[in-house]
Amino acid sequence: MRSVPTAILLILTTLATGAGPQVPAAPAPPMSPVQTELFNLPGSLSNAWGDFDNDGDLDLAVSSTSGVRLYRNAPGGFISVGEALGLPASSYEIRGLSWGDYDGDGWLDLIGGPIAAEQATMVFHNGGGKRFAEVAGELGLTIPGRSARVTSWIDFDNDGDLDVYATDRTGDNRLFRNDGARFVHVFAGAGPTDPRPTVGACWLDFDRDGDLDLFLANQSGATDALWRNEGHEFVDVAAELGLDARGRTSAEGGVGCAVGDYDNDGHLDIFLASYGKNALYRNQGDGTFTNVAEELGLAVQNRAVAAAWGDYDNDGLVDLFITSYEGTAPGSQVPANALFQNRGPRGFVNVLTPGSVLNAGDHGVQWIDYDRDGALDLSLTRGYGPVGGHPLFHNDLARAPAQRSMSVLVLDAAGHYTRAGAEVRLYDASGKLLATRPVQTGEGYGSQSAGPVHFGLITLAPVSVEVTFMTKAGRRIQTVRNVDPKLYAGKSLVVRQDG
Repeated sequence: MRSVPTAILLILTTLATGAGPQVPAAPAPPMSPVQTELFNLPGSLSNAWGDFDNDGDLDLAVSSTSGVRLYRNAPGGFISVGEALGLPASSYEIRGLSWGDYDGDGWLDLIGGPIAAEQATMVFHNGGGKRFAEVAGELGLTIPGRSARVTSWIDFDNDGDLDVYATDRTGDNRLFRNDGARFVHVFAGAGPTDPRPTVGACWLDFDRDGDLDLFLANQSGATDALWRNEGHEFVDVAAELGLDARGRTSAEGGVGCAVGDYDNDGHLDIFLASYGKNALYRNQGDGTFTNVAEELGLAVQNRAVAAAWGDYDNDGLVDLFITSYEGTAPGSQVPANALFQNRGPRGFVNVLTPGSVLNAGDHGVQWIDYDRDGALDLSLTRGYGPVGGHPLFHNDLARAPAQRSMSVLVLDAAGHYTRAGAEVRLYDASGKLLATRPVQTGEGYGSQSAGPVHFGLITLAPVSVEVTFMTKAGRRIQTVRNVDPKLYAGKSLVVRQDG
């Protein structure tokens, strides 16, 4: 690709995106496929990354039309261990895998939901990294009558434990409060029990009041939602804020959503992947949003499914990968992916062409640093067409720019991974904000990472790390000052919540 003239690359980029600022294109990132024979499960749908064995690196769970696979991240490469540990190698179709420590024992558990309403959501309790046991029935989380796309572990009531939000493509979404031994359906018939056909769900504190609010991407011509969490109730404010995407045809709708601070202003923005035109809702910082997708080159007409933010080139700006597909007949769908490089005020430029090796997914997408070399790697799933799989691509960024990065792992007071929705900010020595990253609550379409947040850095100068936790008393900030990023090469700065 490096030998192709810039003018031709620009033409290819414009054809691929259908929109975009007229700025010089860039070559796609140097990435190489990993263990292709292992990651070839047909009908792969969702991918979730988490350290299930507490050995310090991220492992991969994948669901498909036929079962669940789990790959241990070992020194010599990934090893398929799911069946040996009790996960179903053969089952009904599962989507929306997600890791979360629901019982606070220090081990990540796994949840996934069925595509067919007559089947049950499954929860796999992690027994010390050595065995998984299916416990949905005893927890009250079989969630009958559901067609799942996303299942989220979040602490909506700030009581310190993880609750469950279960989307439904064909019926009511449901929010379950964690009451210790069992989960209880709350807000029945109201608020987040939204009857619209929901595919994507993202949680964030958009109004900065100290609790997590809920954005829903809805399909089949339905409007989208932004449910503001007011403690005793949820109120849909999408219409008044211009986030409801009204006027869709029945063939259009929201699919995936991704939360990130694309312009480094400290406010979390929302990207919406759609059947139709994508949207990028810029958070104005005053409780309002503006759709800036058109002016920044992201208002592409497509059949987009999932999206994920990640700074793949470590330039301090988060880039955006979008999985989408072309074709409608069974077996004829082919990937039509895009990787939009963030050019700051100049907008976004798609650096992929249809023949790119990264044009390989049509469902889940996740940026992770699985080998802890400082550069974000790319995990995809492909569920449609004759060629399936869940390809993983290693980011072959040169050593110096790869090490120009920093990883931050946010944990609760007990040292457990339960603080999804917390916000992490970096500041330089002068107090200037460098970037903001959310602790992920789920991203894209049925894709999730229960791991550290990643920052690309312009320099390796010392920084201050600020974490905003959601608590009963509101937003609470903890700061770690004078952090030398060079000391965290190959590992994460761990920030535990006080109290």
